[in-house]
Amino acid sequence: MARIYLASSWRNEIQQPLVQYLRNQGHAVYDFKNPAPGQAGFSWSEIDPDWQQWTAEQYTAALKTPIACQGYTFDMRAMEWADTCVLLLPCGRSAHLEAGWFAGRGKRTIVMTRDGEEPELMALMCNHIVWDRAGLLAALKEG
Repeated sequence: MARIYLASSWRNEIQQPLVQYLRNQGHAVYDFKNPAPGQAGFSWSEIDPDWQQWTAEQYTAALKTPIACQGYTFDMRAMEWADTCVLLLPCGRSAHLEAGWFAGRGKRTIVMTRDGEEPELMALMCNHIVWDRAGLLAALKEG
C-alpha cells in the first residue's frame, strides 16, 4: 500500500474518480478537495471573489491570510506524509510545484498523462510516466 499525494487541478474531471479508484485498490490517498473531515479544499475565491484581477501585491498579501495558510498547511502535511506523488495531467502550476518537491526529496513521483497533453522535458526527473490505470498500478507496485 502506498501513501499517495494526488496532485492535479480542481478542473480535472478524472481527479475524484482516480482518488476513489486508488483507495479501492488499497492505497491511502490525500484528496486536496477534501483535505480533512468536514473541510473543503482551499480556493482563492474564499479570500476574494475577484482574485483573478489581483495585482502582484494583492496576491502576495493573500498568501499570508489565515485561509491560505490553512490550505497550505493541509497540503504540506500531506506531502510530508506521502511516499508517492501522482501528478495527474492536465493540471496547473501548483501541482507541478508539488511534483517537483517530491522529485527533489527523492520520493517516488509518477506522471499520469493522456493523449494530447503538451510534452514536458522535465518529466524526466520523475520515476514513471504512465497513461492509464494499469500503468499506474504497475508503477505503484514497482516502487
